[in-house]
Amino acid sequence: MSLPTLTPAQTQSTVVLPSNYTVPDRTVAPSDGTFAATDYGKLVNSFPFGTYANEDYWFSTADTPDPAQVRPFLLGAADQVAFTYRKLGGDVLDIELTKEQVFSAYEEACLEYSYLINIHQSKNVLSNVLGGTTGSFNEDGMIEEAYGADKTIDKTRHLSLKYPRFDFAYARRVTDGISEEANVGGSSRIYSASFSIVSDQQDYDLQAIVAADSDFTAIVGTPQNKILIKKVYYQTPKSMWNYYGYYGGVNVMGNLSTYGQFSDDSTYELVPAWQNKMQAKAFEESLYVRASHSSYELKNNRLRIFPTPGDTTPAKMWIEFLVPSDTWDESSGINDGISGVNNMNTIPLQNVPYKNINSIGKQWIRRFALALSKEMLGLVRSKFSSIPIPGNDISMNGDALISSGKEEQTALRDELKEILDELTYGKMLEGDAESVENSNKVISKVPTLIYRG
Repeated sequence: MSLPTLTPAQTQSTVVLPSNYTVPDRTVAPSDGTFAATDYGKLVNSFPFGTYANEDYWFSTADTPDPAQVRPFLLGAADQVAFTYRKLGGDVLDIELTKEQVFSAYEEACLEYSYLINIHQSKNVLSNVLGGTTGSFNEDGMIEEAYGADKTIDKTRHLSLKYPRFDFAYARRVTDGISEEANVGGSSRIYSASFSIVSDQQDYDLQAIVAADSDFTAIVGTPQNKILIKKVYYQTPKSMWNYYGYYGGVNVMGNLSTYGQFSDDSTYELVPAWQNKMQAKAFEESLYVRASHSSYELKNNRLRIFPTPGDTTPAKMWIEFLVPSDTWDESSGINDGISGVNNMNTIPLQNVPYKNINSIGKQWIRRFALALSKEMLGLVRSKFSSIPIPGNDISMNGDALISSGKEEQTALRDELKEILDELTYGKMLEGDAESVENSNKVISKVPTLIYRG
């Protein structure tokens, strides 16, 4: 009697994580920028994004890619297979993961580390690089302009590896706006114009006067926005310059009571230049306010002169004004940063190169990749809550693995964020200041020796 055929036939799962993996040798350096269809090329293509696997090829220590160069990322990913196998008990029970899944976890861990590092650096430099040069990024987060014709990377564009020079870009932009309002600087061009005073006419539309000036509109165009009047004045009397004294103000400028002349035939005042400037400003203001018999009212760019102009009124009045432009408009002929970096998204930070991640970062990556692998294994095992066997069943630990993996990922992220927040440039300045203060306290307790000769 023949043995019965059992249906379905029992089979062993072929999805079992190997205990280790060896990176194949690379023997071909394609000239067209693609990997050859070899074991090495298949390995590179087994990574979901290939960001760091491709970096092994393009980031050569030489000027041109070297096929024989060591592949640090791929070697690290291969080591992660053995690490995951042993940490999840592959020696005792099969691990239902493929090596490609471990590769995926390792690549995601590297990208997550680079993400957190770049956010940390963004906090450090954003206020300083606003308005600076940005770039175009490819699907891997790399700057397209950083690649040369031979596909080698211009390392000078890799700002993730650079220590920035601080020049307080945001503070300077704010200062420009404040100084412009105070008439002591700014970034907008100031124009001036004059108009004739008409006897018995008090009101003048300055917006219309500027728009009707053919010389101005030929250069700037007819202003569509409301012009901003900065100053209204008429030609100052020539007597103002008498302030500087009979001798032209050379070494004899004094105070407002003597106007710089010698006193007592033996002494004179030598004052700093800033005081002279303040005195001149006060004297000029006195001419505008005390000596002038005119005043004005400015509403909606309509000027009303008091009292009503007559025959003794100056023939012309002058105004200084600027033409407000749109907040996003570039200044004519110069690059003032409007089209540059405007927030964290446009800072030209690329993925941190794998070979520049030190031992601290690589250990974090290993732990995070293991947590990701644990979560993936839990998802696989949770498809079956239990497996029946004769007389009993086997419970799977999928839910526990998922929970543990997620908790470890959260803990690792929080750990790295906390460390990075303590290492921002501002925090380091606080630490340096505290060190100096503590050093001074120690030095103050050191007894001072008395020298006896």
